[in-house]
Amino acid sequence: MIESDAFRDALYNVDTSGRRVGFFPKRPKGRFFNARVLVSIILLVIFFGIPFVEVGGEPFFLLDVIGRKFTLFGFKFWPQDFFLFAVFMVSFFIFIILFTAVLGRIWCGWACPQTVFLEMVYRRIEFWIEGDASKQKKLQAAAWDWEKVWKRTLKHGIFLLIAWWVSHTVISFFIGMPTVLGYFRDSPGAHPVLFVFVLLNTGVFYFVFAHFREQACIYMCPYGRLQGVMIDQNTLVISYDHKRGEPRGKLKKNLDTSGQGDCIDCKLCVAVCPTGIDIRNGTQLECVNCTACIDACDEVMDKIEKPRGLVRYASHNQIENGGKFKFTGRTYLYIGVLTAFVGIFIALLLSSGDLKMTLLRAPGQTYNMTPTGTVTNLYSLSVVNKSEKDRHLDFKLHEGSGKVTVLGDAHMQLPAGKAVQGDVLVELPPDEIKGMTFDIQIDVIEEGKVVHSLSTRFNGPMF
Repeated sequence: MIESDAFRDALYNVDTSGRRVGFFPKRPKGRFFNARVLVSIILLVIFFGIPFVEVGGEPFFLLDVIGRKFTLFGFKFWPQDFFLFAVFMVSFFIFIILFTAVLGRIWCGWACPQTVFLEMVYRRIEFWIEGDASKQKKLQAAAWDWEKVWKRTLKHGIFLLIAWWVSHTVISFFIGMPTVLGYFRDSPGAHPVLFVFVLLNTGVFYFVFAHFREQACIYMCPYGRLQGVMIDQNTLVISYDHKRGEPRGKLKKNLDTSGQGDCIDCKLCVAVCPTGIDIRNGTQLECVNCTACIDACDEVMDKIEKPRGLVRYASHNQIENGGKFKFTGRTYLYIGVLTAFVGIFIALLLSSGDLKMTLLRAPGQTYNMTPTGTVTNLYSLSVVNKSEKDRHLDFKLHEGSGKVTVLGDAHMQLPAGKAVQGDVLVELPPDEIKGMTFDIQIDVIEEGKVVHSLSTRFNGPMF
């Protein structure tokens, strides 16, 4: 490991004048890269395939912001389910903290859309058309001859096509793939707002993956900036074993290397890094844990007949003190808190149902006496039908001979996906008045079955 920390004073992709330094990572290969390819294929299939998946004629995943209806993996959520969303988001953030505290930025290297699209789609196309890093550098420096023109035109044409496809897929998560396909058949003038939105999205995707690239991870990503306060010396990150590797030295014939470390300073770990860092300097802001340096170093260790793992997944304490990775007290605390929130979320989700009803006493009302001697109380009722079908509801008291009337009709019609409000009049005979205030229960009936129960307080006179 270098003795000075000067490398922390400046970013690798910026020169002393503040201008971006272009670099061309070598094509990675190895066991970790093959595993990442498999994970990326699965994630890409999910991303492009989910908009086409339907369950019971409804989208499997849809964020209908305009209609204020959200379908997440088959579960439907409405604005009235905001408390569920709040618990879910808290659970999600705790999971991110736990995940990062234990495994560092493994999300960035294996599953982040920025990494998946850049390393497994855009760079693969770049390698296919322009060749490996050395050929890309040569093409970059070459004059604009026929070879450079057709290669750059083909590459950027494919880049734009992919960005256009990704843009339509992203929009389908908000309006549904059938709607997108229907709009696609129409002229752009038929849906000008959506057309402009697609163009802007396409431009952003193209710019980020064709030009901006690693800068999105270094400058823009908040997760990368926050990792410094989430990880500690027990976090698994991609680490260089400086105790084994130092002092570095080149391999030369007829040269005594007995006092030399295993690192031969080949700099292949730097050459394959997509953010241009030297992992031998330790954990750094720019590192996205993509494992390219591990594969490159393992290949060199195999060639010089040294054990693999000079660069590997390891915590700082593992490198310094040896031993195995183990959970800390902080990790167990995160696990406990996360388990509690997940349990709360599941309980709320299972108990929420597809009917949400609120019964409140009408403001300023106590009770009224009818000419026949019965006592009435007036309530305000709010019902949300979260299902995709029209529903017919009736109301009756759970016990006793009293009546429940939805004013204006003896039932309530609920359109699919709509909220309905109305007034409810509860009427009890004198012999069922149990005091000045007491609890009553109202059953909600659909197709002859009780599907919900409402509890409230009833006011009456003292007989």
